[in-house]
Amino acid sequence: METSHRTNRADLKLNTKIVRELLVRFIKDQTSNAGFTKAVIGVSGGVDSAVSAALAAEALGKEHVLGVMIPYRTSNPKSVEDAKLVIQSTGITSELVDITRMVDGYCDENNITDSLRRGNVMARMRMIVLYDLSARENALVIGTSNKTEILVGYGTQHGDLACAINPLGDLYKSQIWQLAEALGIPKPVIEKAPSADLWEGQTDENEMGVTYATLDALLYEMVDERRTDEELLKLNFDAPLIKKIRLMIQKNQFKRRPPLIAKVSYRTVNVDFRYVRDWGI
Repeated sequence: METSHRTNRADLKLNTKIVRELLVRFIKDQTSNAGFTKAVIGVSGGVDSAVSAALAAEALGKEHVLGVMIPYRTSNPKSVEDAKLVIQSTGITSELVDITRMVDGYCDENNITDSLRRGNVMARMRMIVLYDLSARENALVIGTSNKTEILVGYGTQHGDLACAINPLGDLYKSQIWQLAEALGIPKPVIEKAPSADLWEGQTDENEMGVTYATLDALLYEMVDERRTDEELLKLNFDAPLIKKIRLMIQKNQFKRRPPLIAKVSYRTVNVDFRYVRDWGI
């Protein structure tokens, strides 16, 4: 039985065999190009991190991938259980780092009670852990954010959006589920309601106010097909939703680009000093 966040739209259907091969090659090549052989991934118990972990294990060898579980005291215990299922199914090495004392130490000292601020602190604290372990392991941090989240800005800058390379960033959430099934990700992970697990009862769809099935369908037409608002209305998308999502894409542009550098010279990094390949690699 299909849950609310799944979609069977033909235009979002993946050739999972080809995409799997492409992403495995991407991880292998980009990791090697940067001079690394190992990867670190935050394994949350969700489908995105599960797919990244499975692809990295296939690309680099399971013994070269460290999956890190990073719970907070209010995290759903099921998240760690599901993360362990992913680690078991992929065969990667693992570690658990509880961030409760780190987060509470900062938030209590600064009287932070707002759930959004605390959630951002948690997301960034998790990334501090991943980057510290990547330094210890001499490994790259592999990203887990999908195209849906990146487009609408559903992620924390320098938190869950941070990574060295991201194999999932051009796949909509609906496509991640397809790839997860092809990779043999455990069913409980695939079928659970997506959540950043930053506070009790949080789910992606409730927070965004739209199901992934509807959101992905709209984003595909709006972004990939470049439909105008008039064309989207003819495709039976609601006017308020079209306006809301287009605004989310626009106002979150700053999350999708490197820090904007003020131009004062002839050759400015990321402005007119841009090359496809890294120097000397």
